[in-house]
Amino acid sequence: MNKNIFLIIVCALAFAAFLGVIPARGAESPAETNAQSGRGTPALNTLTEAEKAAGWRLLWDGKTTDGWRSVKSDQFPKQGWSIHDGVLSTHENGGGESVGGGDIITRKRYGNFEFTVDFKITPGANSGVKIFVQPNIAPITKTGEKAAVGSAIGLEFQILDDERHPDAKLGLNGDRRIGSLYDLIPAPKDKRVLPVGEWNHARILSRGRHVEFWLNGQVTVKFERGSADFRQHVAASKFHNIADFGEWADGHILLQDHGNQVSFCNIKIREP
Repeated sequence: MNKNIFLIIVCALAFAAFLGVIPARGAESPAETNAQSGRGTPALNTLTEAEKAAGWRLLWDGKTTDGWRSVKSDQFPKQGWSIHDGVLSTHENGGGESVGGGDIITRKRYGNFEFTVDFKITPGANSGVKIFVQPNIAPITKTGEKAAVGSAIGLEFQILDDERHPDAKLGLNGDRRIGSLYDLIPAPKDKRVLPVGEWNHARILSRGRHVEFWLNGQVTVKFERGSADFRQHVAASKFHNIADFGEWADGHILLQDHGNQVSFCNIKIREP
């Protein structure tokens, strides 16, 4: 290419970026990120005609707290969570687990389903999506004992800043890192994780005893609830003293408040 032409192109691109024609990396909205990744969602918290035909429905409408409540009561938390421009976010309070607004759960219980959500973390953040949540079972302390305060019990798709949060170095073989079945089964080291501040996409599939976790289009964990292998993982985890852990017929879906700012949108579900 002619050197002068090359310089003209470079200058034009720089000027376009200056004017805001070309967005900065990480500035894309979740809808734009979806379109670029091939998921094809035209706007936040909406369903395409194809999704409707396939049986998908919104689990959160992007505007209200309908369909969700606190683990601690029948009402949505009065503090610790906010809704702004179609995004649902937890508030930063220093990393305390369920000491702010606390976890929120679906009002309905689910057993067989396919669930998707877009999430974005801040530096050093910790959160998670839990399935088969049992609000009546006491949470677990770091030593494996039942606690009066803490996150509700369920099978957790871990959301974490692996580079900054100390939990990434705990557990066994990395089973507390993003995309893992928390404290039980680790996600692969070569999983696809977008940088802090960008939108990642999670998918959870539950069919009978079979469960799959997906992160940005790739499977990170597969397991059979109640199998010998699953029970072996439970026995080696901090949940070992909870009877029938993870083998319940159904449960709530939970978004975790772990005291860090984490955002969620495009929360969808379909049942067979």
